[in-house]
Amino acid sequence: MHRYEDNAEELNLPPSKTKIKQQMHDLQDIGEQLVELSIDKLKQMDLPERLFDAVREMKRINKFGAQRRQMQYIGRLMREVEPAPIIAKLEAWSGKSHQHIAWLHQLERWRDRLLENDAALTELLADHPEADAQRLRALVRNAIKEKELAKPPKNYREIFQVLREILPEPTSQAPE
Repeated sequence: MHRYEDNAEELNLPPSKTKIKQQMHDLQDIGEQLVELSIDKLKQMDLPERLFDAVREMKRINKFGAQRRQMQYIGRLMREVEPAPIIAKLEAWSGKSHQHIAWLHQLERWRDRLLENDAALTELLADHPEADAQRLRALVRNAIKEKELAKPPKNYREIFQVLREILPEPTSQAPE
């Protein structure tokens, strides 16, 4: 004998009140994450004007009851927008996106290859001719010296920053 939930899916019944309530709480949680962002990052989110204004207003409210009501309002406004692109951007900014993490690992592998093999720099410059070859060579040479002399890895870290500029992060396409 099937359980009720299994039958509900088979009969294409609407979602239960519990499921709807959970979805509303999830949207409100996303709204809370939006409230914690700076105004500059909020502008990058490309939010609808009403939602943007509500989030900005929430930053000014300091009484608990008013904050709770404002968060409920933000949650209600979140139901009118597609949350997937917002979630993807929040995850990327927090470093949780698999694509973002993979990109960071790719940069780390490039840095390690540059320090181990001279041919790696030639390959990188062939793929990205806009890169500053002279600066990269100096950074690699200095990073190797730092490691030999057991100095702080200043140039090692700077190589990573230069690679971030050279190798752009792939943009994720939100499902439509």
